[in-house]
Amino acid sequence: MNILGYLQQIGKALMVPIAVLPAGGLMLGLGYAIDPSGWGANSPLATILVFGGKGIMDNQSWLFAAGVAYGLAKDNNGAAALSGLLGLLIVEMVVGNINVISQITGVPVDQMSQAQVVASGAAVSAFTGILMGIVAATLYNRFHNIQLPTALGFFGGRRFVPIVTAFSAIGISIIMVYVWPTVYGALVNFGIAVSDMGAVGAGVYGFFNRLLIPVGLHHALNQVFIFDLVGISDISKFWSGTGELGVTGMYQAGFFPVMGYGLPAACLAMYHCAKPENKAKVGGILGAAAITAVITGVTEPIEFAFMFVAPVLYVIHALLTGLSLFIAASMQWFAGFTFSGGLIDFILSFNLPLAMKPYMLILQGLGFALLYYTVFRVAIEKFDLKTPGRESIDPQSQKLPVDDRAEAYVMALGGKGNLANIDACITRLRLTLNDISLMDEASLTELGAMGIVKLGGNNVQVIVGTEAELIAQAMEQQPDKLVTAS
Repeated sequence: MNILGYLQQIGKALMVPIAVLPAGGLMLGLGYAIDPSGWGANSPLATILVFGGKGIMDNQSWLFAAGVAYGLAKDNNGAAALSGLLGLLIVEMVVGNINVISQITGVPVDQMSQAQVVASGAAVSAFTGILMGIVAATLYNRFHNIQLPTALGFFGGRRFVPIVTAFSAIGISIIMVYVWPTVYGALVNFGIAVSDMGAVGAGVYGFFNRLLIPVGLHHALNQVFIFDLVGISDISKFWSGTGELGVTGMYQAGFFPVMGYGLPAACLAMYHCAKPENKAKVGGILGAAAITAVITGVTEPIEFAFMFVAPVLYVIHALLTGLSLFIAASMQWFAGFTFSGGLIDFILSFNLPLAMKPYMLILQGLGFALLYYTVFRVAIEKFDLKTPGRESIDPQSQKLPVDDRAEAYVMALGGKGNLANIDACITRLRLTLNDISLMDEASLTELGAMGIVKLGGNNVQVIVGTEAELIAQAMEQQPDKLVTAS
C-alpha cells in the first residue's frame, strides 16, 4: 500500500481517541487551578478532577491501541480493538518492567545503566499504543476469516486474532528490550551535547521535542533539559527559585507562545480551510482542542489531528517551536510550568523569583498566532493538504437511495470482485482495487463523485459526501456475483 495512503488511514483512525483527550486535559487543568500546590491533596473536588484527568491522559497508549486498531480494521470490529489493547498490555508488562528486562538480557537490575532504567519507564507511550493498534488491525484484516482444523475450530475466525496478536507483541517486546534503550540513550547523549549551546540549544531542544512526539522519544530529551538527569532540572529549579536568574526557565518559556497561541491559531486555520459542509463536524473537535491547549497547554489533541494526515505541517510546527524557544531564551523572557505551557501555569508562574518579563511572552504569543495561522493556511491551500474537513459534498450524490448508489459505485469500480478492500471516512470511500484499470472514472463522476484520488498502486479514494460510511457498508453487502458489464 502507498505510504501516503496508509498515513491517511491512520489519521482517520486517530480521530476517535483524539476526541477524548480534551476532556482529560480540561479536568487536569481545572483540578490544578483549584489546588496548584497540592494537586488534589488539599481539595476533594481537585482530587476528583486531577485523578479523573489522569485516568485519560496517563493512559493515552491504551486509547490509541484500541482506537487505532478499531479504526483500521476492515469492519471496525471490537475484536480488533481488544487485540490492540491486549498487545499493548504485553509490551507494557515486558518492556516497562526492569525486572523482566533483567531476566531477558541477563543484566542485574543494579547494574543497568541509567538510560536503560529511564527508557523502560518511558517505553509505553502513545507511540507504542499506535504501533500495537496498527499491528492488531493488520493481523485482524489478514486473519479474521481464518479457518482452522475441526479440533481447533473454536479458535478460528476472529478468536484467532488476539492469539496471533499476543505472540506478535511478545516478539515486538523482545526487540524493544534491546533496541529501545540504545535509541533512548543516544538521544540522551545528544541532549547533553546540545545543553551547552545556550539559546541555540534551547531552540534545538524545542524542535526535537515536538518532532519526536509521534514516536514517544521526546521523553529522552525531557530527562536532560527539564528534569534532573544531568542536573539542569529546569522545572524544579524554576519553581523552587534555586536556579540561576536569566538561565533557568529557558527550556520552558518558549512553549507558551506555541501551546497557548500558535496551535490554537493552527486550529482556526484548519477550520477555515475545511469545506463549508464539514465545518460543523470539525469545528467541535478543533474548538475543544484549542480551548484545552489555551487553558492547560495540552496539545496532543491538536497535534495528532494533523501529524499523520499532513506530516509536512508537523515538521513546520516543530521548526516553529524551536524558533519560539530560541527567541524566548535569547531575549530572556521567562515563565515556567509544572504541568504544561497553558494559561493556568503562566498565571501561577508570573511573579516567581526567576520569572523575567513574562508579559513579553504574550506579545510573542500573539505574533506566533499570526505566524501559525498564516503558514498553516497557506500550506494547506497551496499543497491541498488533507487536514480535518477538507472533503466536499455535491448535492448530486444525494439523489439516489444509498443502496442504489452503492450498487452503481460497485459497477463503476469494476464489480464486487475487483474490490479487495472497502473502507470509508467522513466523506470519502477508501478502496483497494485488484485491477485499477477496470475503474470507470467518468461513470463515478456522473454518479456524483466530487473527486477521485489515486494514492499509488491500487489504492483509490472516491469523495462521495457525508453518507460515505453508509455507502461503504452497502457496497460490502452487494452480491459477489455483481460484475461490471464489459
